[in-house]
Amino acid sequence: MFKRNRGMGGIALLLGSFCCSLAAGLPGLALLTLTGNVQAEEAAPRNTVRPEIGKPVQAALDLLKLKKPKDALARLREADAVKDKTPYETFLIEQVRGQSAAAAGDSSIAAHAFEATAASAFVQDKEKQQFLAAAAGQYYLSKEYAKAADLSAQYFKSGGGDKSIRTLHIQALYLGNSFAQAAKELLADIQADEQAGKTPTENLLQLLANATLKQQNTSGYANAMEKLVAHYPKRDYWQAVIHGTVSRSGFPDRLALDLDRLKLETGAMRGADDYVVAAQLSLQSGFPAEAKRFLDAGYAAGLLGTGAEAERHKRLKALVAKNFATDIKSLGQEDAQAAAAKDGTALFNTGYNYVLHGQAEKGLGMMESGLDKGGLKRIEDARLQLGYAYHLAGHRQKAIQALKKIHGSEGAAALARLWIIRLGQAG
Repeated sequence: MFKRNRGMGGIALLLGSFCCSLAAGLPGLALLTLTGNVQAEEAAPRNTVRPEIGKPVQAALDLLKLKKPKDALARLREADAVKDKTPYETFLIEQVRGQSAAAAGDSSIAAHAFEATAASAFVQDKEKQQFLAAAAGQYYLSKEYAKAADLSAQYFKSGGGDKSIRTLHIQALYLGNSFAQAAKELLADIQADEQAGKTPTENLLQLLANATLKQQNTSGYANAMEKLVAHYPKRDYWQAVIHGTVSRSGFPDRLALDLDRLKLETGAMRGADDYVVAAQLSLQSGFPAEAKRFLDAGYAAGLLGTGAEAERHKRLKALVAKNFATDIKSLGQEDAQAAAAKDGTALFNTGYNYVLHGQAEKGLGMMESGLDKGGLKRIEDARLQLGYAYHLAGHRQKAIQALKKIHGSEGAAALARLWIIRLGQAG
């Protein structure tokens, strides 16, 4: 096969922007209220609050209600100064401190206070989940991602099920450089969505792709990108997944034209040179009708016939037109010779040329006969080309069936998977 020596460009990171809504306060938990002579009305003595602590705590609560969280924190420092605080008194102070600091935008203080409150023996199970969630959120805001991941994991172990905390947990893992664990959690969520018949969010798929890329996990990245492009077939994603496929070690140069066919179909051509090289490869392969197809697309995109290379494009266009005219005149002259050949290569290629010239049924029959006759050097490559020919002829299901027969670890199987994704979207 013919080789081409050119770079494929860099793979752009596709990290999406997760939207984790992290409230300043503690959602779902009302502000504490101290009553009477600033003693908690608890039967057990261990739950009493001394006035020297209760008064500043109550004052802090009142200030918090008035949306003066910094003043509330100042009053709490008065309670901190009291010696020999009981565990219950410490629990009350930390609970109010967490809410005040969060409202004041001091996420580090709020995170530690909420974590201490969640660990207290005085907090009830349901409230513990809320404090763990609040602590995780505040640690995230203070960019202490390992702590955010740890606290959010504790939240789920305690029975919590808030989806926003799940998102926070995964993102904290990623931002804390725990890429393998983040990818594991992401893949579990994505597979759960797919099994339930739901479309995974674009952000989840983007983050999975980047988590695997950060690990230099080539197969994991390819799988993530295939999922991403299957659900969100954007041009940038197609360019990235195709580039990732061709960049894998061992991808054969002989499939360069097959790759260009997929790029043209998915809008993944990057510039004028892509169209020019594809047209040249088609001419070299003996398919001027296909070369014309690439050039016409390049001109239609406004990328050919302009700029410093305009004259070169014009010469190539003239050459393709000349070969195309000759090919039309000679169409059919070698049919008998192709049919009489010992192997099916010539018959297969002649059939493909008929498909390119719009005689699909005749051409597909010849390609099928050539494949059945055998002797083709690379059967998987031939099946890939047959699948593409079915697609050109408008036989989508036959194309998919042909492509599903392609096996192995070489490039033909990788391109076949991408074609199946593309043709599935067309349905």
